[in-house]
Amino acid sequence: MAQSMNKTVDLAVSGTWFRAMSTYGKVMIGDEAFEFYNEKNVEDYIQIPWDQITYVVADVYFKGKYIPRFEIRTKKDGKFIFITKDPKKTLRAIRKYVPADHMRQALGVWDTIKLFFTRKKK
Repeated sequence: MAQSMNKTVDLAVSGTWFRAMSTYGKVMIGDEAFEFYNEKNVEDYIQIPWDQITYVVADVYFKGKYIPRFEIRTKKDGKFIFITKDPKKTLRAIRKYVPADHMRQALGVWDTIKLFFTRKKK
C-alpha cells in the first residue's frame, strides 16, 4: 500500500486523473505534496512534491464561474491533467504551496486562434 508523503492534509476531494484512460479516485493536498490515489487499486497513485511543480494551468470559462480541469506541469515528468469535484477549492489549496506567478490561466479559444495566425505570418 502507498505511503502518503503529507504529514497534514489540507484537502481531500474526489477527482479524476486523465492519462490513457480516466482514473477515478481521491486528490489529497497536504503540506508536502499533491497526491492522487486510485479508488479501486491503491497501488495506482501519483505523488508530486511541491518543489517539483513548475506551473499549474487551469481552464477558466465564464469569468471564473466554470473550471472544468487543471493541469500540473512538473520539472521532470511532464504534464498531469486532473478534474476534481470542487476545482475552485482545490486550486485555492494548491495556491497555498505554489507561488501565484506559477498559477496560470489556459489560453481561450480566440487567443489560440490569434496565436495560430500570428505564428503563421512569421
